[in-house]
Amino acid sequence: MDIKEIQNLIKFVAKSGASEVKLEMEDVKITIRTGSGKTETTIVQAAPMQGAPQVAAHAPAQPVAETPAAPVANANDDSKLITIKSPIIGTFYRKPSPDKPNFTEVGAEIGVGDTVCVIEAMKLFNEIESEVSGKIVKVLVDDSTPVEFDQPLFLVDPS
Repeated sequence: MDIKEIQNLIKFVAKSGASEVKLEMEDVKITIRTGSGKTETTIVQAAPMQGAPQVAAHAPAQPVAETPAAPVANANDDSKLITIKSPIIGTFYRKPSPDKPNFTEVGAEIGVGDTVCVIEAMKLFNEIESEVSGKIVKVLVDDSTPVEFDQPLFLVDPS
């Protein structure tokens, strides 16, 4: 497998939205992981080819589409904020149904136990309740997008 084929594979994986792809052939193992706005590729040549030295490479690649990354924690502004994270893998929805209003908006006050969103996993809609009280500062995920376990969903100002 040449470098051009690997680059095309990385572009394809970045476009597809998959979080991880593993490809194993007779002499090459490739793992491509995407997440948090970057694509990471690890290539390991398992069996040396006729006296060639074994190669292990780790090369970050540029994602094809620019995706908004999670905000970097700023010591001054975000240090007091609490992050509500996804407890499961699934699809994030801000509304209980398409014709209903959002559970919460930026600037809204929430309390412990308030439903902030639902995450669909295997055709089950799981209500995600807040474990903190405060004011929603930012929604970190777009509606109807896939989320991973422990992915930040909301920033809350507890003061």
